[in-house]
Amino acid sequence: MAARILDGNKIRDEIMHELGDQIRELKAAGIRPGLAAVLVGENPASQIYVRNKVKTCESLGLYSEKIEWPGDTTTERLLGLVRDLNSRDEIDGILVQLPLPPQVDSKVVLEAIDPAKDVDGFHPVSVGNLVQGRPGLVPCTPAGIIEILRRSGIEMKGARAVVIGRSDIVGKPVAMLLLHNHATVTICHSRTRDLPAVAREGEILVAAMGRAAFVTGEFIKPGATVIDVGINRLTTEEEVRRIYHHPEGVLAKLREKGSVLVGDVQPEDAREKAGAFTPVPGGVGPLTIAMLMSNTVKAARLRRGSRVAAKA
Repeated sequence: MAARILDGNKIRDEIMHELGDQIRELKAAGIRPGLAAVLVGENPASQIYVRNKVKTCESLGLYSEKIEWPGDTTTERLLGLVRDLNSRDEIDGILVQLPLPPQVDSKVVLEAIDPAKDVDGFHPVSVGNLVQGRPGLVPCTPAGIIEILRRSGIEMKGARAVVIGRSDIVGKPVAMLLLHNHATVTICHSRTRDLPAVAREGEILVAAMGRAAFVTGEFIKPGATVIDVGINRLTTEEEVRRIYHHPEGVLAKLREKGSVLVGDVQPEDAREKAGAFTPVPGGVGPLTIAMLMSNTVKAARLRRGSRVAAKA
């Protein structure tokens, strides 16, 4: 029997609908959550990401500002902008789109963001709150993964969960969130001995290492839930033929569009061995912007919540 597909687009729409209700409630109390998106340079992918984030803000009725600065911007000038945004009460969330140009010290800039406005969840204070299970802002992709599991009826409590990848953005925070949801968690990486055998222990398997179709059938416990975080672009027939067992349909799409997306999991193997899995595209990806919007609303509540209560 084929695995159940966990539809990220459907779950995103559910979250957006709920956020609409929360935003109307905040507006009734005189508060319009606001997001500032900072874009430095002319990275085409970053331009698309920021445009989509601002467009989503507009569709929800959030206040948004897109701040675009040239590629020769210095660390000092960017720090001045962050300090200004930190001081503005109408801005609840600050997003500095990565990557920044090489002359900018990204770490210094990100750590200058007020943790109360850190909607990406990257600040050391946000990380500390996550580790301790305290209220705060959680990285968007890991938060989206938990929403997929929760809203799809996948039991985390008591489950064996394996995370492949130890990045600060996805691997470590999703492992911590799974732990807070009472899963027993193993984090794997490039130095893990007999990685396929360890991965097969997972009733929940999260693949987040950024290598196209790295996770094959030998990594997947039959019936497991597989969460594929990877987004890898294939542009040659050779790549497609190397990855897919039955490449004909994917090759046709490649010839039509010039490229195709594949995750970190071999999709045919996931369909055959998993009990449920997230497709690429249409799985984890749609949740990332949804959770950014959710974090912006959450930041407004945490920062200005006493005013909401006073007017309720």
